[in-house]
Amino acid sequence: MTLSRRRFLQGAAAASAAASVPFYINRAFAQDQVLRIYAWAGYFTDEMLSDFTAKTGIKATFTPYGTNDELMNSLRATDGSGFDVIMPTVDRVPGYLDYQLIQPLDTSRIHWDGCLDTALKGSEVGGMVDGKRYFAPSDWGTEAIAYNTRYTDIDRAQLSYGDLWNPEIGPGVTVRAHSALVGIGLWLEAQGKLPRPLLESFKTEEAMRANFDVILAEAVKHKDMVIQFWSTENEAQGAFRTNGAMIGQTWDSTAFRLQTEGEPIAYGAPKEGALAWMEGFVIPQNARNVDAVYELINWYYTPEAGAMFVKSTGYNSTAVGAEDLLPEATRQFFQNSYTQQDLDNLWWWPVQDPWYVALRNEYQDRYLSA
Repeated sequence: MTLSRRRFLQGAAAASAAASVPFYINRAFAQDQVLRIYAWAGYFTDEMLSDFTAKTGIKATFTPYGTNDELMNSLRATDGSGFDVIMPTVDRVPGYLDYQLIQPLDTSRIHWDGCLDTALKGSEVGGMVDGKRYFAPSDWGTEAIAYNTRYTDIDRAQLSYGDLWNPEIGPGVTVRAHSALVGIGLWLEAQGKLPRPLLESFKTEEAMRANFDVILAEAVKHKDMVIQFWSTENEAQGAFRTNGAMIGQTWDSTAFRLQTEGEPIAYGAPKEGALAWMEGFVIPQNARNVDAVYELINWYYTPEAGAMFVKSTGYNSTAVGAEDLLPEATRQFFQNSYTQQDLDNLWWWPVQDPWYVALRNEYQDRYLSA
């Protein structure tokens, strides 16, 4: 799956008329319902929840999580109960079906004109299984290189995952262990040092294990440069803010948030390709207030709601017209962070089957304990 920000925005232009479509409220659904939202930390602010209630009459509670694994483990522990809507990445959706934790969407109840057509098409891989759609795309972003411009000498035009392990920078690297292994894999692949093509190895455990053996050896060789491993957004920000990180493989939101605080942090896509992902709304198997979930999705697919999301997170909304309502600082961050070549070279995460997640966690643990 190859998508870029440009293609997302082309989709927005093609559907620009939809931005003016009024948001219709089904008050029959709104009565006496409390919508239980389980989503990434920071994804729903008080402003957003208040606006949703004002537009629909539905009260909502928001419980945050920090990782895809935390989300999966929570749903498995409750057999898909406890929440009405979750927001996994699209590459993890088939794994929820393996455990019968989610239900298909009634696509006729969603105002798709409010969603970028490119996002809808791009989410077919992972978001649709056996002809049924389980995923309504909400946002997308990248994981690439954040670096302190005051204390590092980075050639932005030649930025690489290998720059993380430049001994001239010294100890001061922050990474998320399992995705750092993929970044190292892309770096090694570009040098012809992997036994199997990285993307193809997501299809079989044998091929992935062969690659991970080589990747882990390289990762361990440079581990003394890691000043902090992160697993959540707050941890990644803290690595730069208080723990002395000079460079890291982080989400775009990490650099965005630090920049808004005045920190000298730049963000860029390495030449091997920024890791790109998409998230969206998914309904757990035993959700109580399914009607309210459709109201949430349709509320989100308005320019105003999408813009509130972007202002809060720094990620890209899939709501048509949201970009037109963003402050200049947000627009500038993306212009400074990506060239058009970067956007055309995004490395989209393939479907992460349960076998891959288990194998990835095995090598992650070996990396952390080495």
